[in-house]
Amino acid sequence: MGTKDIVIKLHNTKTRKKEVFEPIDASNVRMYVCGPTVYDRAHLGNARPVVVFDVLYRLLREVYGADQVTYARNFTDVDDKINARAAESGRPIGDITAETTQWFLDDMGELGALQPNHMPRATEYIPQMVAMIEDLIAKGHAYAAEGHVLFAVDSWKDLYGNLSGRSVDDMIAGARVEVAPYKKNPMDFVLWKPSTDDLPGWDSPWGRGRPGWHIECSAMSYELLGETFDIHGGGNDLMFPHHENEIAQSCCAHPEGDFARFWLHNEMLQVEGKKMSKSLGNFFTVRDLLDQGYPGEVIRLVFLQTHYRKPMDWTDKKAKEAEATLRKWRALTAGIEPASSAAAAVLEALADDLNSAGAIAELHKLAAAGDAAGLLASARMLGLLTDEMGAWASAPSVDLSAFEEKLFETRQKAMESKDFSEVDRLKAAYVEAGLEVRMSKTGVELVPGAGFDPAKLEAL
Repeated sequence: MGTKDIVIKLHNTKTRKKEVFEPIDASNVRMYVCGPTVYDRAHLGNARPVVVFDVLYRLLREVYGADQVTYARNFTDVDDKINARAAESGRPIGDITAETTQWFLDDMGELGALQPNHMPRATEYIPQMVAMIEDLIAKGHAYAAEGHVLFAVDSWKDLYGNLSGRSVDDMIAGARVEVAPYKKNPMDFVLWKPSTDDLPGWDSPWGRGRPGWHIECSAMSYELLGETFDIHGGGNDLMFPHHENEIAQSCCAHPEGDFARFWLHNEMLQVEGKKMSKSLGNFFTVRDLLDQGYPGEVIRLVFLQTHYRKPMDWTDKKAKEAEATLRKWRALTAGIEPASSAAAAVLEALADDLNSAGAIAELHKLAAAGDAAGLLASARMLGLLTDEMGAWASAPSVDLSAFEEKLFETRQKAMESKDFSEVDRLKAAYVEAGLEVRMSKTGVELVPGAGFDPAKLEAL
């Protein structure tokens, strides 16, 4: 089966069902994904949509050709969170956004994510946003009030809420909406807001100000992809209000288009079975994990083992298992030339609503069958087993035999003295160094984990 014969099916949030994906123009397949607000390091949850839509991007390139796919992912570099970070740090906003944008690209690169064709920054598209807002006012979908411009939800009331499946009345009842005297309807949302002298601002027909968050993606996607494009993606936390508001703005500004035909949303991420939060002490940035010794390739494989529409649980156990799997696969494919294309079963799994978990299961089958060439080609299709991602696996191994012998002898003495305090101390030190301790009657085995740090063994 050739790649041209593959039928891609995707779960469309807009219709709530899996549909056959047929691009508007097979020679220019277009996808837009909401990117980060750049004021800090990307946390683990921020990385999930990057990996999810990177796999979709790779699949589309495989099926339609690398030059026939256009992928845009934005950077929000004007935002109140950025302003707050600048105020508390005393650093210029431009310095913060430039630094954090590069952090994001570096960290996502460590996870094997290809860079999109376009990475627009909101501040580069202010004139286009102002023009779109003027157009919405002229068409009766927005109004100016006290230096603000707001989108009039009542002008789109029959269709507003279709993506998330809510009515306007339900949203008013259940949402925490900003109450402001200049709003005609509590659900009306800001397209433009005034800026004080100490905040970023641009001249506009409504005075010096800055754009609201939602208008950014509508203006940038229109400029880069047109009034109708194929796929719009992001985390399901963006479905309402961000994506709902994007649809309203874009369809009202460009009624001749359909905006995005397919909407894909990934589920959220947990850590060790709990929602990630700083209060629980389980909040990790991608850089935190990389610095702790978890290779980017290992993080990527853990992500891919869960379907994108299911909640994903990051656990240390999964990371250790993923590392062991990748070491085995890399050993099997060392010195092997990849097959001419990914295995049909792998492509079929991905074509079935981006079933990365099913694709990984197929990689295990290829490895079990000893098909090293097929495994290598298929894994690389998923962004795994690439040369760029393999430095961690080729790092020199550490001889742990002396440490194993020391713990075994210490335990033998403790069996006689009944004092196991030194055994417990050594075990704790080994675990702290990132080793898994396996003890049996015949000996001790120390297995390096994803966070193994040989330097921590030196003092022992």
